Amino acid sequence: MQRKQEVRIFWNPFILLQFERVGDLFNDFYNHHLPFELTNAQKRVLKEIRKDTGSGRQMNRLLQGDVGSGKTIVALLAMLLAIDNGFQCCMMAPTEILAQQHNESLGSLLKELPVNVKLLTGSTKSAERKKIMMALAEGQINILIGTHALIEDEVQFKNLGLAVIDEQHRFGVEQRSKLWKKNELLPHVLVMTATPIPRTLAMTTYGDLDYSVMDEMPPGRKPIKTVHRFDRNRPQVMDFIKEEIAKGRQAYIIFPLIEESEKLNYENLMKGYEEVKAFFPEPAYWISMVHGKQTQQVKEENMRRFVTGDTQIMVSTTVIEVGVNVPNASVMVIESAEKFGLSQLHQLRGRVGRGSEQSFCILLTGSKLTNDARERLKIMTATNNGFEIAEKDLELRGPGEIEGTKQSGVLNFKLASIAADKHILEIARNEVESLLENDPEINSAENLLLKNYLLSQKGKTVWSKIS
Repeated sequence: MQRKQEVRIFWNPFILLQFERVGDLFNDFYNHHLPFELTNAQKRVLKEIRKDTGSGRQMNRLLQGDVGSGKTIVALLAMLLAIDNGFQCCMMAPTEILAQQHNESLGSLLKELPVNVKLLTGSTKSAERKKIMMALAEGQINILIGTHALIEDEVQFKNLGLAVIDEQHRFGVEQRSKLWKKNELLPHVLVMTATPIPRTLAMTTYGDLDYSVMDEMPPGRKPIKTVHRFDRNRPQVMDFIKEEIAKGRQAYIIFPLIEESEKLNYENLMKGYEEVKAFFPEPAYWISMVHGKQTQQVKEENMRRFVTGDTQIMVSTTVIEVGVNVPNASVMVIESAEKFGLSQLHQLRGRVGRGSEQSFCILLTGSKLTNDARERLKIMTATNNGFEIAEKDLELRGPGEIEGTKQSGVLNFKLASIAADKHILEIARNEVESLLENDPEINSAENLLLKNYLLSQKGKTVWSKIS
């Protein structure tokens, strides 16, 4: 007997899909192929996802956890749950590097199970792309991993049940909304991030987005020590990197620009690369350089050399913000750190601290700083907690539009502030929950105006429901 669907016509006019059982693939992987014991936080989040996907409502959940907290394994278990119930899954990542990393790691984890995983990116050859399109439409592919290529019109699933979006702050709202239209029944959505953007945090406050927090790190991880240093301290910073390299460690040095700019007077990659080489001459030291203007082949080769330890230093732009996993790297130096937003700073810092050794993040800046820049540096040196950082980002940048697509900026409220008046918003949220419980079909006379408004929105893209 089919479970009764919960009626919430104003959220969605469609019948929603359910994952009604925990099947063989999930149990086999969990009991025999899981490479480590799940943390209590991971187990808690899995229960929340299981409850969501079996409820008869669309899951729209944010999974927040710092780098290394184990978000990917939770996403994999959620995808196995979907596959056991006859659905396909996709995982969208913002860069080819990260998509390839997910493809390799999931492929390795699932090698003993009958799960078909494929990768689709802008670099996928035409012949391979055609094969993938055909197999996907016929339901032969269980998990499709990719970049923005996943949201192209030609990508058609037979029965998409779960869409996972990694590093969600790197995608626009309209881009993410396209995944909704890949199935007649709205797929469940799980978005993962180490730092929620202000708009997402605002939606969480409103109750349009449920969230799970991975507040537990695997055993042996040490918090990253973050310090702020001025340009005049550069020689001491470089000496510190040499000390870490002497211990067998590696280091990142990140620059905000690739080439000289007449308008922006701060360090750039090409000039910085030459300066770094002066501090670290060959053959005593070897350096990799990676930036977005390189060919994919050159980029991958330079990253491979750093990952395998052939080079001790990676000089890069923010192209390595996500998708590079080098547990041996213990130092992250961010040049012109005052020019980066909190989200980027936190993501870049997350490239280190992935092993058991103590790691360090050094924020290098000029001597003249704006008040906002000082605040960003202050919060970065004070905490490693992604939600605390997002709260500060919300306060500094604003939450963006709730019923629109802007991801930051000031809302046009006359009085209220999402950052300062969260308690009032929570009261409003509770009122909505109470209304739905007492009048689920919104038929009472006192709610008639609300129902008419919600019916007028039928068929429109509900931006506030797109995580």
